[in-house]
Amino acid sequence: MDQAFREILMFNLSDNVDSIGKLVKLSVQAVRAEIVSVTIPVVLLGDIFETVTLDKCEKIFNYVEDMVEVWKEEIFFSSCKNNILRMCNDLLRRLSRAQNTVFCGRILLFLSKFFPFSERSGLNIVSEFNLENVTDYGVDGKDLDDTLEDIEDIPIKIDYNLYCKFWSLQDFFRNPNQCYSKASWKMFQTHATTVLESFSSFKLEDLRSASAQLEDNNDDLNDKMDLDISFTMDFKNEIDQSVQKVDHFFAKFLTNPKLLALQLSDANFRRAVLVQFLILFQYLQLTVKFKAESNTLTPAQSDFIKETEAKVYQLLEETPPNGKRFSRTVKHMLQREEMWNNWKNDGCKEFKKPEENISDDKPPPAKRERKTLGDCLKDANRQGKFFLGNDVLTRLWNYSPDNLQACKSEERNFLPQVETYLESFRDKSDTSFEWRALRLLARQSPHFFTFINSPSYKISDYLDAVRKRLAKDRLDALKQAAINSNGTNAESTTSSGEIQENLQEQEAEHEVNDEGVLEDEEETNDLEKGEEDNNAHTKPLTASREQIEELAPLIGDDWKKLGKKLGYAADELLYFETENSDRDGGCVAMLVNWFADDDDASLDNLAYTMEGLEINTAAKAVKALIDRLAAKSVQKDTESEERMETAE
Repeated sequence: MDQAFREILMFNLSDNVDSIGKLVKLSVQAVRAEIVSVTIPVVLLGDIFETVTLDKCEKIFNYVEDMVEVWKEEIFFSSCKNNILRMCNDLLRRLSRAQNTVFCGRILLFLSKFFPFSERSGLNIVSEFNLENVTDYGVDGKDLDDTLEDIEDIPIKIDYNLYCKFWSLQDFFRNPNQCYSKASWKMFQTHATTVLESFSSFKLEDLRSASAQLEDNNDDLNDKMDLDISFTMDFKNEIDQSVQKVDHFFAKFLTNPKLLALQLSDANFRRAVLVQFLILFQYLQLTVKFKAESNTLTPAQSDFIKETEAKVYQLLEETPPNGKRFSRTVKHMLQREEMWNNWKNDGCKEFKKPEENISDDKPPPAKRERKTLGDCLKDANRQGKFFLGNDVLTRLWNYSPDNLQACKSEERNFLPQVETYLESFRDKSDTSFEWRALRLLARQSPHFFTFINSPSYKISDYLDAVRKRLAKDRLDALKQAAINSNGTNAESTTSSGEIQENLQEQEAEHEVNDEGVLEDEEETNDLEKGEEDNNAHTKPLTASREQIEELAPLIGDDWKKLGKKLGYAADELLYFETENSDRDGGCVAMLVNWFADDDDASLDNLAYTMEGLEINTAAKAVKALIDRLAAKSVQKDTESEERMETAE
């Protein structure tokens, strides 16, 4: 059967392409039916490409491209991959890279689709360069000058020096590793600078119509297209349409000196040279796995590459037509090239599609029939409950018949008792503990309001005194309960005994404390006396005018700053200053007014404010004044007590 297919093909070679394509497809069906050998479709294609013209080969190759998924099937791939590769290579040898560029590209694209990315035969594993691509140039300088005498359209001077520098760069593009040599790098740097300066001095003009240029600018401003997605561009301009339809001729540029002036005026020529610069710069900066360790750039070389790279991109944008779009496309392609370079550095790992999660073959559980909304509401109303359509809300609303009353239940009271909380006071004497203790005391005990008029205490001392008073109240309550129990029920001897034992234990416990219950009572009496003596402790200490006049020189120029802290506005301070001729007079007037009008005015507050403003000398004087006034007050109290004792 294999020979029969080949003989039929020989008789039908003169037929049209469609009949040949049908024969190839028939051979594929015969392979799947196990009638012929697996390689017969590829053998037929190889015979066709060897016997027909190149034009016909290009048409028949459409079937090869369309059947790429067939060739990738397991039955064909392992047996036919070498035959397909050999067939494509033989076809490429017949083609001209200059005249059949598109067909060559189609063959290479087909091979890239057919073989996986990790196929070693299609990878340049060790990053070798095509060193056989040598660019020959050279001419006598005198002959070059004679050929360029008649060229006047070029604004730059093209001499033998520029000609040699320009074409010598091709050797660096062919073998970039030369740039790591100091002498070669110096030569490349000089030649590249000269060539790019010549490009900058000779700008090309955009010969398109004004509408086409305006559309190009609008496309450049609207930089939102994704270059990874294939897209079609609708060209409204006829010139752009004609440019799109033209088949470009990809050839190796000629090095004849007579053509250099014309080549510099060609946009495609310029772009080819500038893109070569960018490819070279990218290779020099990237980390390549097989690059020698000595091939590293110096900081000066890196700086030169960055500056020159920016200049090359600018020249690409200035080269019409569609310069900015072309520059953006090249930059995107080079960024993608970095990804492929990283892939090669990692060992060319094979790309695999993520495995699909195969669900179990178990049938899904049967869904329970849902009640209608009307039935749910009817059942809830019959049971005296709520139905809100949500399980959590329904459970919350049915928690208690009266939700507000349920919020007040003892189970939801998470606050500790103030007596229990204060027992741990000595272990946790910090500000956070003190603040929480005051909150609990104000909420649960009336003792919070009994020490309002007492002299200033530290919060820790205050809480300690309250704790002792609460303990005394608890003892009194237990004693009273024991007395009531003994008076009303004589048979409750056992219960009374237990109460007495509890009383004795708690009394012993409080006797072991720092000062004992007796001392607690004395302190409590002292506090109560302090509450009764409102004149001694509720009235804040103030200063007379004479005392203020003594303090004013110590305050000095800071009196306005002090006034702002005490709550006076700028216009009020200005009034005090204008009403008094000297500085101290304004300060005296302000403080006299403050002690007279402000309810919080006291020497303690004044000293505290001065310390905050760092008026330390005056603050010390105020504290000394407070001590003197306090000593006088104590002396008066002592004399008063002595007189009372004498009278008794």
